Amino acid sequence: MLSRIFPDRFVPILLATILLASLLPVRGSAVPVAQGLSTAAIVFLFFLNGVRLPRDEVLHGIRNWKLQGGALLFCFGVMALLGLGARAATAPLLPATLALGFLFLGILPSTVQSATAASSLAGGNVAASVVAAALLNLVGVAASPLLFAALAGSAGAIHGEAVLRIVSILLLPFLAGQIAQRWLRPWVLAHRGLATLMDRSAIAIAVYVAFSAAVVAGIWALLDAREIAVVGATVALLLVLSFGSAWLLGRLLGLARADRITLLFSGAQKSIAVGAPLAATLFPPAIAGMVLVPILVYHMAQLILSAWIAPVLNRSGACVPEV
Repeated sequence: MLSRIFPDRFVPILLATILLASLLPVRGSAVPVAQGLSTAAIVFLFFLNGVRLPRDEVLHGIRNWKLQGGALLFCFGVMALLGLGARAATAPLLPATLALGFLFLGILPSTVQSATAASSLAGGNVAASVVAAALLNLVGVAASPLLFAALAGSAGAIHGEAVLRIVSILLLPFLAGQIAQRWLRPWVLAHRGLATLMDRSAIAIAVYVAFSAAVVAGIWALLDAREIAVVGATVALLLVLSFGSAWLLGRLLGLARADRITLLFSGAQKSIAVGAPLAATLFPPAIAGMVLVPILVYHMAQLILSAWIAPVLNRSGACVPEV
């Protein structure tokens, strides 16, 4: 019965993770430990990606300007416009700072680990996913606050620590894996289940830690039932538009199916890992919590949606000719 509702068993695990974070969030002295565990999982994930991906595939991913350019255009162009439209549509129905959160959602870069994991589960171009995740997040450090300032009339900047974090947990582990590939790749390829376990564990840990912080901050006390319904409906519409438009753009660009899958998850997913520190930089604490509500909801929903559609794309790919 559950397999009919959830095509991938990871979806109910994600739902259980959100419920656990709501009932038993990480508090006090356990917070740094949980954050450290989440960071370690991401670092190990990208180290494994570096070990198992041949260098020629990585170089091909960098040279694939059509895919990487399409991901940049969609993530910071199309999604920014969708966020701007969602803000305008919800402004009469929600507090101004909450509606502004939809624009904030639109200008954020893609996720780091879950986009790559989803692309891998769906049969996408994993090497290009790693490159896209690195490129989008590095560009996002400068582009996201500039886009927000241009579209919302607000100024802001990300401190150098954010750049260091992106490089240290994403690029350096991947490069280290590439260096260690000669010695470790045969063992990693012989234990593929380990990579899948790390993919899913990293996502689950990130969801639990992020949602725990929101619960401790009082997210459930910030909104009434009507406002929650408006946020939920708007996020659902954004998910349909973003995932559908990303898939359509890949087709219009003439990308191969594996590259379209990479563009789908790299372009349509948004990162709470970048959103939270950016909000703390741009807004006072009293405002930051409300602005973060849309990206918190979108982030959780995109993980569930991605875990549901990735195996469907993988299965259907066997019956669809490459174009």
